[in-house]
Amino acid sequence: MAEKVEFYRETEFKDTEIGRIPKEWEVVNLGSIAKISSGNTAPQEEKYFKNGKYPFIRVQHLKELQEEKFPVNYDFVNDYALSELKLKLFKKGCIVFPKSGESIKLEKRAMLKEDSCVVNHLAVIEPLYENIDNLFLFYYLCTIKTSNYLTETTMPSLNLSTISNFLVPLPSLIEQQRIAEILSNIDGAIQITDDIIDKTESLKKGLMQELLMKGIGHKEFKDTEIGRIPKDWEYISAADIADYINGYPFSPKDWKMYGIPIIRIQNLNDPNAEFNFFNGEIDDIYKIKNGDLLFSWSASIGIYIWKRGDAVLNQHIFKVIPKTNINKLFLYYDLLLAIEQLKGRVHGSTMKHFQKNELKTTFIPIPSIKEQQKIAEILSTVDKKLEVLKQEKVKFEKIKQWFMEKLLTGRIRVRIA
Repeated sequence: MAEKVEFYRETEFKDTEIGRIPKEWEVVNLGSIAKISSGNTAPQEEKYFKNGKYPFIRVQHLKELQEEKFPVNYDFVNDYALSELKLKLFKKGCIVFPKSGESIKLEKRAMLKEDSCVVNHLAVIEPLYENIDNLFLFYYLCTIKTSNYLTETTMPSLNLSTISNFLVPLPSLIEQQRIAEILSNIDGAIQITDDIIDKTESLKKGLMQELLMKGIGHKEFKDTEIGRIPKDWEYISAADIADYINGYPFSPKDWKMYGIPIIRIQNLNDPNAEFNFFNGEIDDIYKIKNGDLLFSWSASIGIYIWKRGDAVLNQHIFKVIPKTNINKLFLYYDLLLAIEQLKGRVHGSTMKHFQKNELKTTFIPIPSIKEQQKIAEILSTVDKKLEVLKQEKVKFEKIKQWFMEKLLTGRIRVRIA
């Protein structure tokens, strides 16, 4: 039977440099309880990776390490690299985060899952004493915004001495362990939900390929330039199955603090992105309502169903209006599949986009309106399941944030038997 965890609200505090904490807790410099190091210069020659056995962790691996998504695309260095180049090997459980470059601003933290080498853009934190729980320390370091400590240089950077002076609250070892266990259990729930989301996304992708190319119950097929499709289906250019209305070219001077929200690309990619507003007169063709189909064609290419209320559309996004006998929800899924063709033909080295004319050479399989509706219903069922799972993940993330704020400051305590 799982041990029951009891909490209580702390009432006795003391004032410290990091705010009010329980009176029996200490405040220490990170450098007094942990060894703080830089990583290694990345080897350049292939001989140092031949038959390698130690992961060489780079900045781009932090997300996968934090989310424990395997396999991670590591390079592996060998013993020869360690001896010849004097690479430092860091123990499993060490905490790593960026200390130089723009990646500092991403505020990523991770723990090494096995003994590893790490790149010199990362700082490595290794607790020095047995009375320091490294998982507790990891969670507390996640609350420190390292980008607030950047030195004034052309490249953002953190000095090891600056990191050493980070202040850390220190409860007893057993309380550290209890706090870390609670937060780790919540992380476990988030990870399980994430795994289910990934599997459901894979299921959706497979279903889309199957239903949008083979349909439901067909036995006769024909070869086309987009592959084999049911014999009685058409295949039509994306340009011919809908009208694509580009958004209005708002400029910063049009942005207001109130009015109707302006849908920009960041508002499609990030539900938490702030809106700019417009309070003037505008043609109805630029007005958006819930259920409208939107297609961003620059910077971040994607298809979206708008669900966030009345708004107006910015440039670089099409409002997609299906032609007669084209089901809007079916078109959404069909364009999701077709977008892979478009992504292979995008232009621009920094700002990716495609030309509207390319919709004329992007072909989409089209069944009868009745079969379109059936296919859309099946795929939307999967999307509804995904939406529930994503809301569940958000709920767990809010719970974790609440516990981190309360437990790591001692406002809520774990009762120690």
